[in-house]
Amino acid sequence: RRSTGGHPATTSLSAIDAYHYSCRNSSLQTPTKMVYYFKTRCGQYTIYMGKDKYENEDLIKYGHPEDCWFHVDDLSSAHVYLRLKSGQTLDDIPEDCLTDCCSLVKANSIQGCKKSEVYIVYTRWKSERDVPKNLKKTASMVDGQVGFHRPENVRRCKIAKNNTIVRQLEKTKVELHPDLAQEQQARLKEIQRQKKAQHILEQKKKKMEELERKREMEARSYDRIVGGETSASDPDMNGTADATAAEDYEDDFM
Repeated sequence: RRSTGGHPATTSLSAIDAYHYSCRNSSLQTPTKMVYYFKTRCGQYTIYMGKDKYENEDLIKYGHPEDCWFHVDDLSSAHVYLRLKSGQTLDDIPEDCLTDCCSLVKANSIQGCKKSEVYIVYTRWKSERDVPKNLKKTASMVDGQVGFHRPENVRRCKIAKNNTIVRQLEKTKVELHPDLAQEQQARLKEIQRQKKAQHILEQKKKKMEELERKREMEARSYDRIVGGETSASDPDMNGTADATAAEDYEDDFM
């Protein structure tokens, strides 16, 4: 079909066709978010944050047990995360890494970046105790807003403006579009595999210790039996000694 102007008419999908096309594509694609990743100055840790408050919602939901969350206290700011090593706690965060995270979150606060210094609050994404995670999200909270299941696990520190550190971190910045839910599930499965492997090792160790204790008990029991037999043979040895003494007596008498 051609337009009145002599140029080929552009074909377009009907509203129904467009709807089905959209449904087919949405079912095949997994939604991802833009996340900014940084390397700490020491090069040993990864820092990451979302592009905006909508990414922050997914970061809150799909964190890893090793993650530590940072935010400017009482001001809007980016949500910055530090991924710790497995088994580490807040006390294990190196001082330079703590400065990196605090400097980065301050620089990504519209109000905070203008101040000479601000206070930063930080806590583990996962609670130190029995609560699955310390970051608390309720239906009444707006995007990017969080509370805490255990406020006593939240720490607070002061950070001054440090553009030099921020520039160093910015040089390591990488933009990615990860599937956060999939990454979280993969990490949780890995943790379960590690726990299972550790349980198997502990069971093997326990069995080896039980076998060793059993051997020791059997050895002690054997020693008692041998010791009893030796004691039972003592009268014979004494009898031989007495007979020899009698023979010596008779020789003297003769």
